[in-house]
Amino acid sequence: MHFLKRFGSALLTLLVLAVFLAIWVMLPWPGVVALAVALVLWMVATRRGRQTWQVTRVGLSTVTQRLGSSSVVVVGIAGVVGVLVAMLAMSEGFADTLRATGNDRTAIVLRGGSQAELNSILDRDSANVVMQAPGVKKDAQGRPIASGELVVVANLPRKGDPQSDSNVPIRGVSEDVWKLRDQVKIVEGRTFHPGLRELIVGKGAQAQFEGLDVGKSIRLAGQTWTVVGIFESHDALESELWGDTQSVASAYRRGSSVQSVTVLLDSPTAFDAFKANLAADPRLKVDVSTTREYFGKQSEGLTKVLRAVGITVGIIMAIGAIFGALNTMFAAIQARAREIATLRAIGFRGVPVVVSVMLETMLLALLGGVIGAGIVWIVFNGYSASTLGANFSQVVFRFHVSGGLLWTGIKWALAIGFIGGLFPALRAARVPVTTALREL
Repeated sequence: MHFLKRFGSALLTLLVLAVFLAIWVMLPWPGVVALAVALVLWMVATRRGRQTWQVTRVGLSTVTQRLGSSSVVVVGIAGVVGVLVAMLAMSEGFADTLRATGNDRTAIVLRGGSQAELNSILDRDSANVVMQAPGVKKDAQGRPIASGELVVVANLPRKGDPQSDSNVPIRGVSEDVWKLRDQVKIVEGRTFHPGLRELIVGKGAQAQFEGLDVGKSIRLAGQTWTVVGIFESHDALESELWGDTQSVASAYRRGSSVQSVTVLLDSPTAFDAFKANLAADPRLKVDVSTTREYFGKQSEGLTKVLRAVGITVGIIMAIGAIFGALNTMFAAIQARAREIATLRAIGFRGVPVVVSVMLETMLLALLGGVIGAGIVWIVFNGYSASTLGANFSQVVFRFHVSGGLLWTGIKWALAIGFIGGLFPALRAARVPVTTALREL
């Protein structure tokens, strides 16, 4: 009978824990604020609530006496939150950089079945058909605003490590590219002249690779190219080198073909008609998407991997932090056994004891979460890094530590504190008073 009671109690505890975690994962910050307000009101307006505050106050006053064990909880949870938020900030920054590269006013056309520009090829006739399709905006002379483009990958030495080469994308673009991508601005030097071996370089690429300052020459495809300008766009294009499409095609022996055609639409609402016209044309077999959709998809794979790795590492570290919290709080309960037993003997019930122990643990967890999230925000928010993109070339991006990620880290910290405090709290409330009074 005693075994069944213990088994039922353990099952009920696990059920409460599972329900809490399920609700906690979906709870937005206003819900957490509402819970905190309700807890404060309960502690002010009810007898048990006031008892809870008295027990909690006594417990918090002894934290300085057990600073070493309490710091284990704070530091452990700070580490969990720091790693989790940093990994998610990397994922979010990479995705934001690629999403910012596109918009709904432009569309990109690739060969059917291609996943990225590097896998696509369109002959000149197909490219011309795309450019003349209904829905493409015309300039003052009646010419379609479109750019047939090539993307090739070259190796350049990285700054600070000349012996280590990395992939850098070189994009061949037409003169219309400035109308298509008005976020791109020349910040140093000038743009390239069509037909010449000249390049302009994104600020991100300039920061990552050697020899990309204005006036410098580099060897690509066995030919000498001159860097004549630096541009910025605050998106993934900053990781690229740009030159004239025909010059790039000639150097890399691509003939008259291109890999993609980017067009400016009459309006965002013209996209569906533009796509339908190309799909109905028997001369073409192409994939059509807005540039926002295209670049968003390019980020999906790596973003999912980074999030999965971050959450997996976070869970592993969280398990260690939970055990650290359990050990700390069990030790604290053991040290305060007589004190808690005395309180129960003079009329304090089990609920105030349980809630006070859990409050103490969650306050320590909150402190650790704030420290971990704060350090990541200070160190990593806006930090530049690079990784391989869909074209197997380096994409420069910045970590984005958003308010949502900071809140996620705080929620993880409080969840760890809840789990780490629950079992010691229950033990403190269940130990018979006579047994606790005899403990040292």
